[in-house]
Amino acid sequence: MSIIELIWPAFVLAIILVYIHTIFGIEIIRRGVIFTDLAIGQIAAVGMALSVAFLEGAYQTPLTLLFAVMAALVIAWATRKIANVEAFIGLLYALGISGIMLILAKSAEGMELFSKLSAADILFTSPKDLYIDMAIYLPISLVMLAIYPRTKGMVKELLFFIMLALTVTSSVQSAGVLVVFALLIAPAYAGIAQKKFKPLFFAWAFGSLSILLALILSYYYDLPTGYTIIFITVFSSLVLVVWHSFKTPTELETVS
Repeated sequence: MSIIELIWPAFVLAIILVYIHTIFGIEIIRRGVIFTDLAIGQIAAVGMALSVAFLEGAYQTPLTLLFAVMAALVIAWATRKIANVEAFIGLLYALGISGIMLILAKSAEGMELFSKLSAADILFTSPKDLYIDMAIYLPISLVMLAIYPRTKGMVKELLFFIMLALTVTSSVQSAGVLVVFALLIAPAYAGIAQKKFKPLFFAWAFGSLSILLALILSYYYDLPTGYTIIFITVFSSLVLVVWHSFKTPTELETVS
């Protein structure tokens, strides 16, 4: 088997991960609830931890989905009812990460499992796993692009957070919580920072190039794939945002 035959599913999955997460990332940044995805992802990972620690990996997807949907519904309610909602969401994240550590505390492989939950290795994704993820992400993207913009009020809130929960359920298992956070925020942040192109399209292109570079570096230099994706994607986004800040006057500069 050639190298291309071995790793092509990872490259396709990488592009799809950027595609679906950028759709949500643009909206999350505009809403000003940056830690929403991180909190949902971390609570979803509690379901994975329970499956691994007590059920030998059985029912992993249903448990992950259950916890993700519960977190999404709580956050959807909190965004309308709780003051300083970002602090509330941050505490949910802390609750999730501490819960995982307690669940895995008695496991001999606890830290290894925690690291995998944070940033998994997608480099050797199988074609079967790729097709499953495609079957999940493509309908979700159609809902978000075609149906979501036409909804209003609480229906819109619930639709957004439930679709995000479904996405996170799959992507956390494939890539890990921190990778999901990086892919949601970094390309979207870069897309919003620049003004020449539509943010979503720029974010798709920017994120795709970043994650492909990360996979290549990970493969040839034997680096941990998940953390390489996080570093390259986040670093590239920060560089672009800082560079753009020197070209565009800030609000404070405009006022003065």
